[in-house]
Order: sequence, then C-alpha cells, then structure tokens
Amino acid sequence: MSVASEYLQLQRESTDELVRRHAPLVRRIAYHLMGRLPSSVDVDDLVQAGMIGLLEAARHYATDRSASFETYAGIRIRGAMLDELRRIDWTPRSVHRKAREVAEAVRQIEHETGADASDAEVIRRLGIDAAEYHQILADAAGARLLSLTAPDDADDGGAALEVPDRSGLEPPAQAEDERMRAALVEAIGGLPEREQLVMSLYYEQELNLKEIGAVLGVTESRVCQIHGQALIRLRARMSGWREDGGATAPGTPGRAPSAARAAPR
Repeated sequence: MSVASEYLQLQRESTDELVRRHAPLVRRIAYHLMGRLPSSVDVDDLVQAGMIGLLEAARHYATDRSASFETYAGIRIRGAMLDELRRIDWTPRSVHRKAREVAEAVRQIEHETGADASDAEVIRRLGIDAAEYHQILADAAGARLLSLTAPDDADDGGAALEVPDRSGLEPPAQAEDERMRAALVEAIGGLPEREQLVMSLYYEQELNLKEIGAVLGVTESRVCQIHGQALIRLRARMSGWREDGGATAPGTPGRAPSAARAAPR
C-alpha cells in the first residue's frame, strides 16, 4: 500500500469513527428542534439531514481547530437541519405577517415609553384580544421568524437566533457581521429577566419546553409564550438597530422624550 493510500485509509477510518461516536448527537439536536415544530415535520427527515451535516463535519474537521469536534459538529448538524426546514418551508405567510405586526408594535411602544412593552400595551395597540395575542406568540416560538439580516417586509423567516455563516466574505462585510452578532448578544442581555432565562435554558442548556416549565414553575404552553415574546422583542430591537445603522444599542428600549417616559403605565 502506498503512503498516499495508507493516509487516505487512516482518514476514512477517522471520519467513520467520528460519525459513529457522534451519531446520538444528531438525534438529540433533531428532537430538541422538534419541540417547537409542527407535527407535520418528520423527525426522520431532520435526522437524515443532520447525519449529512455530521458527515460533512467529520470530513472537514481539523484537529488544530480551537473548538471541540462536538461543538463544531453541532453547528454543522443544526445548519443542515435548518436548511432542510427552509427547503420545506411549512410556515404560512400569515404567521410571519402577524409576528411582524407585533414586533412593530413592541418597537413603537418601547421607543415611546423607554421601557419594556407589556402584553397589555401590545394587545391594546393592535386592537386584538389576549387569546389571539398568545396564539401569535406560540406561532412565533414554533416558526422561523427571527431573520436578523432580512428586511422587515420579507416573507421568509430564518431560524431563530441563527446568523448566517459569512466567513467567506471580504473584511468589511465580516466586520459588519461581527457587529451584528455583538448587537444580538447585547439585545438578548437587555431582555426581561424571565425571557433571558428561557432563552438561556433553551438555546444554551438545550432544555425542552417541558423541562423549562419545571424550572420556572409554569406550564409548557406558558414557556412557549415567553419564548415567543423574547423572539418578537429581539426582532423589534434588532429592527431598530438596523434602521439607525447600529447607532442605538439594541439591548434596551429606545429612549423616549421625558414627557412620554413620565406618563403613567
């Protein structure tokens, strides 16, 4: 066997071992995503897409990377699954439209008052009842609504909290991407405490809605609403950040005139 053939054989064995050892990670990520997807989405489709992502990760991973393989593979697996969701695109346009309307109401209220928009204020501004509002929040948590790079009038969503991989861009574009990522981190840090906690438990600790409900002492449906509130609030604040070119910090509501801030809430 030539040196080249032996090297390729060793590479193949290494790739196969990485895929075999991390296959359970694919199912874990798939079922975590299924916690906020409709029953019409087949988990096996996500697993199949995720396995392709895992295989690609194993083929391209270099041992001198700063991140562990599990971290690197997790990103590639989620990306492959999200690409599959974008392909089937199950979310009705009406869901995106209603979420944009709520996000715009949140943005306006927070700009006027300089404080977090409450449920009652948003409901009153939109002229809808509580049941419809809570349904919009649930849809927001279950759909791909937070596209941080798309304009607000776009119909496509983008996975929640996913910023596209733009590593191949020229330095100015990469710098803009880093600014957006930093703005998103700041915006999450400015969320109300309970919304921050839900985001942390869901995206960082990877707990499902039922587990988060047990931590907070609330129902699974209430966790879904809080998750939706957080996503819509982030969309509203990132929208304002984009409009003013990043001049206003997205982590806190926009400052209002003193008279508006002094108004009773």
